[in-house]
Amino acid sequence: MPQIFKIGPFWIYFWANENKPLEPIHVHVAEGKPVENATKIWITQSGKCIVCNNASNIPDKKLKLIVRTIEANTDEIISKWRDFFGEGRFYC
Repeated sequence: MPQIFKIGPFWIYFWANENKPLEPIHVHVAEGKPVENATKIWITQSGKCIVCNNASNIPDKKLKLIVRTIEANTDEIISKWRDFFGEGRFYC
């Protein structure tokens, strides 16, 4: 899985098999090893984040810090998404 960056023990990454048609730009977040059904965070066109689910059960305080860090790095994330998948669209 393409790792974007880490925040402490949390990996921020893309899941390489994102279905056909390709899902909108988003990242997965897991503590430690990446897993398919981890917390999913959509990236919006404005650079904000929407937590789609918190399947990794990340505590709220830590999740808020993760979301703020992702929002501060959306340009990098979008660029890496398009480089990896060859295209990219937004959830909203």
